[in-house]
Amino acid sequence: MSSFAKKILSLVLTLSMLTLLAACGAQSAPVESAAPAASEEPAAAPDNAQAEYDSTLPVNVMTLNGTTGFGMANLMYAAQNGGAALNYSFTVETDASNITAALINGSADIAALPTNAAAALYSKTGGAVQVLALNTLGVLYLVSDGTCAAASFDDLKGQTVYAPAQNPSFIFQYLCEKNGLKPGEDIIIDTTYAQPADLNAAVSSGEVSLAVLPEPMVTIACAANSALSVAMDLTAEWDKVSPAGSLVQGCVVVRTEFAKEHAAELKCFLDEYKASVEALSADVQGTAEKIQETGIFAKAAVAAKAIPNCNVCFIAGSDMRDALSSFYEIMFAVAPASIGGAIPGDDFYCVLE
Repeated sequence: MSSFAKKILSLVLTLSMLTLLAACGAQSAPVESAAPAASEEPAAAPDNAQAEYDSTLPVNVMTLNGTTGFGMANLMYAAQNGGAALNYSFTVETDASNITAALINGSADIAALPTNAAAALYSKTGGAVQVLALNTLGVLYLVSDGTCAAASFDDLKGQTVYAPAQNPSFIFQYLCEKNGLKPGEDIIIDTTYAQPADLNAAVSSGEVSLAVLPEPMVTIACAANSALSVAMDLTAEWDKVSPAGSLVQGCVVVRTEFAKEHAAELKCFLDEYKASVEALSADVQGTAEKIQETGIFAKAAVAAKAIPNCNVCFIAGSDMRDALSSFYEIMFAVAPASIGGAIPGDDFYCVLE
């Protein structure tokens, strides 16, 4: 396709995106998963859910940079160019703790966060946040420089594998245990490089031979060090041992108070966000450029290459609740502290009908 034709296609897709954003009338995407453990009645949409939304209402949205924010890029770009239905203010953060603090003090209304951070925040605040949708499935991969076999978990016996702290290390621990490896005895999971960016630097420089990395760090590391390659797709490994539950790593949450007071605007946001994710699937290159322009990730070329491996999604409603509750049950069994010490109740799930 010629450069001119690509530009025309990008323009058509952008116009289609803006039309979808203005429509505000979406449904959730289906996913099959196990039934959740119920403790309270699911959160119901307030009575004014079908009321006309207020386009002038300030809506403060925050997102973590990287994969968690990829699905937000088209909506952010539309808002910055006058094409969104609501009066949005967007902030991109590199540290999830800044986002959780903003949700607690009320300076953020909606945010894209890792799923473990969302559960921990719900527990910490006594239910001051609810989850709206899943936005990212599995993004973790085992990368190797080829100095040792790493094609299966059997190959990893006796090895040291580096992983970022918190969720990535807990997920990898679970996979090791399900494949017959006892962490600390059969395999060492080292979290010295607690942040993905720090571990990425160590892998890229050759200091580390085996590491668990998320996209787009995998793409960056492999580009920097030609000896590196993906040894295992950990989402595929998860599916082998947990067929009833998906690996879900990113979500969108809302302050419970905002959800109760502004149901019509919240429904409109979900419609616009779904359209934003759909536009990513339809135009990867165009979205990658918007990802760079909005500050979600620094390099469009890397984002474009990584997006097919990032499992960006939009899953809302009861399908979201089923998938996420199953994931939390597994994480609670592995490391209760990783999700705030308790499995969220059904009132954590904001299901807009």
